Formats: sequence, structure tokens, C-alpha cells
Amino acid sequence: MAAANKPVTKLYGWAISPFVSRALLSLEEAGVDYEHVTMSRSAGDHRRPDHLARNPFGQVPVLEDGDLTLFESRAIARHVFRKHKPELLGGAGDPERAAMVDVWTEVEAHQFQPAAGAIVVECVFAPLLGRARDQRRVDENVGKLRAVLEAYDARLSKQNRPYLAGGDDVSLADLTHFPVMHYVMGTEYGPELVEGLPGVKAWWEAIAARPAAKKVAKLMPLDVGASSASKKEQ
Repeated sequence: MAAANKPVTKLYGWAISPFVSRALLSLEEAGVDYEHVTMSRSAGDHRRPDHLARNPFGQVPVLEDGDLTLFESRAIARHVFRKHKPELLGGAGDPERAAMVDVWTEVEAHQFQPAAGAIVVECVFAPLLGRARDQRRVDENVGKLRAVLEAYDARLSKQNRPYLAGGDDVSLADLTHFPVMHYVMGTEYGPELVEGLPGVKAWWEAIAARPAAKKVAKLMPLDVGASSASKKEQ
């Protein structure tokens, strides 16, 4: 709970969304007092006027930080770390490291997310969306994601450091991968995607072992799609 004399920080959205969980992870990593305002996608909470006033695109997450309202999960994470834990952005005194954090955060958004996100949609969320898995799409993106992870492994091996931006400390560049990678590793493709990639395997295990990641993972059941489909059939 936030102190009575401080503005309450609120995060809106459903935690099974990897975008919402990215924002949740940033708040947990930064040690922010916040309120998670849960919403229901099936009930259309994101299309209600009060939420559209927060985000005109009707998406989640949305962060209210005092008088500031933000949406887009990576922007939220950057804001939270900039305000509360700037070392996770590289730190003000090390512009070179900050630049590498920016580079690998962009790599996550433009190289990792498209392939990994497609796998997660088909393998985890398709039942929740009321449709069958598109196996052709899965197979295509497993190959694409494997190529991305091979590039990651080469990066980690060449620099002989545990995290993508270099150095021995985690950063946003690593943490931003957690939500989607959590779901990917819970699919039948997870083990084969990291097989023979020791750098990636160690990197992922280090991220997943963080207390904040463990806490957020509890809100992201790996069988969320199957569980929802089962409930519909009952």
C-alpha cells in the first residue's frame, strides 16, 4: 500500500497478458508501492469509457503515477526504472552501457517479440481466443526464434558476460524478455529452442530466478489457454 500522503501508483490490466506482466515486473524490480487494478478482457473492461479515457486505443497495461498516465509496456518500464532504479537503464554515469541497454531493448521489441509472440499466441492463448492452433505459423516462428536466440548466444559468449548489455548486472534489456520467454519456455518448444545454447540457457535461468520474476510468474499460469477452454466446455 502506498503511504497516505503520496499519490497512489496504479497499474490496470490482466496479469496473464505479457504486456501487463512486463509492467508488473518493472514495478516489482524497482520496489514501487502500487495497486494492481485487475480487469476482465472477456467482460470488455478495456472498451469501457473510463478505460478509453486512460488509453484511447483500449489496450493494457495503463499506469497511473500521480497525475501522469502512461500506456505501452516498454514505455512504462522505462519510466519506472528512470524514476526509481536508473541503474537498470544503464545509469546516468555510463552512457556507453546505457546505449547498449537501449540497443538490446530494441532488439527484444523488433527481433525477439515478433517470433516469440507468435508462438505464445498459438500455443498458449489460441484456446482462450476460441480457435485452434495454427501449427504452420508455430513451425515458421520456432525457426525464426531459434535464429534470434543463436545470435543472443553468440553475443553472450563473445563478451563472456551473463547479460545482454554487457557487464555483470541485469538491465531492462534482459528483463523486458521475461514475460514472453516465460510462456515460450512453458511450451513443448522451450527445451529445443535453448538446446546447445549454454549462454542463453544460463541467461534465462538467471532472469527467471529473480524474486520479482518469480512473483510475477505466479500470475501467469502456463496452462491459461487450456484452463479457459476447459471451463467453456463445462
